[in-house]
Amino acid sequence: MLFRWETLDGIARGDVTLAFRRWKRPTVKAGGRVRTAAGVVRIGAIETIDAAGLTEIDALAAGFANLAALQKMLGPENGDPVYRIELTGIEADERAAKREAAEPSDGEWRDIEARFARWEKSTPGYFPAILRLISEHPAIAAATLAAALDVEKLKFKQDVRKLKELGLTESLEVGYRLSARGKVVLKRVGKDQ
Repeated sequence: MLFRWETLDGIARGDVTLAFRRWKRPTVKAGGRVRTAAGVVRIGAIETIDAAGLTEIDALAAGFANLAALQKMLGPENGDPVYRIELTGIEADERAAKREAAEPSDGEWRDIEARFARWEKSTPGYFPAILRLISEHPAIAAATLAAALDVEKLKFKQDVRKLKELGLTESLEVGYRLSARGKVVLKRVGKDQ
């Protein structure tokens, strides 16, 4: 589920409390969370609604200037249901704290090493290679980086997401960069390569 920056600001202020989406099926779950560049958006109740019953109040609660703008975003009736999603707030993304705490604790090192070992059973050195490539080529499109490692773009992006979960990488408008923690980890795991 994607949010515009203005919407994220509104969620953080408490002005935006609803979202509406026309989906074949929901891509979020009630009680779930959605990671965004501004933090983790908490999801409340989700229900299907009749789009014809939307009001100006609904539009304002979803961060739109008026009902017409909300209806334009939803697009024309195409048979897919419209979902009303409660947004219960936004909180800090724990990955940001990991990225800023450059030196992993002993337990975090063991976790990183265990994950790398598990992820790299068939391709040893693959994840340090990703870190090295991002370090040497920040802000380069994922497709270009994937090609340099001779892997499919989708797989590469999934693998970078794993590194992001550990606080090692950060997404940019285009491409990625290493976090302070990612630089420390690359120095340590790169010695073995």
